[in-house]
Amino acid sequence: MLDIAGAVQARTKLAGRVRAKIPGSRNAPAEARCDADLVVRCLIVDDSDGFLSAARRLLERQGIVVAGVASNGAEALLRVEELQPDVVLLDIDLGGESGLELAERLAHRMARARIIMISTHAEQDYRDLVAASPAVGFLSKATLSARAIQGLLDNAA
Repeated sequence: MLDIAGAVQARTKLAGRVRAKIPGSRNAPAEARCDADLVVRCLIVDDSDGFLSAARRLLERQGIVVAGVASNGAEALLRVEELQPDVVLLDIDLGGESGLELAERLAHRMARARIIMISTHAEQDYRDLVAASPAVGFLSKATLSARAIQGLLDNAA
């Protein structure tokens, strides 16, 4: 039978082993922690409620603060003024609106925030248009992650 001190020591040892496997924990390997070390406030702009919800959950789990979401251009312009995000993840196709045109308007209102265009389409479909826009880059929605965002931000710096 374990005494109290022995039980506490065994529990502490087990908790340390469990934490070491959780990305973002202090004891996790460096490659697992890298996403959680990223502290970025972002605004996600997309016309799909399902994508907004899924992207928010994913990015928040990886250490990004999702300051807000918007589903159209007018809402995005208001949120940028209100929230002052570091990054705007902006869908290229916002239903009846062009995300690329919205990027131009957002860039005029945002002194420090950076825009990353997102889409379900492949990057080569939009490469020239994104390069001509104020966006720092493009991410496929399928590859969206804190690490991918950080990579674009590092390359743009």
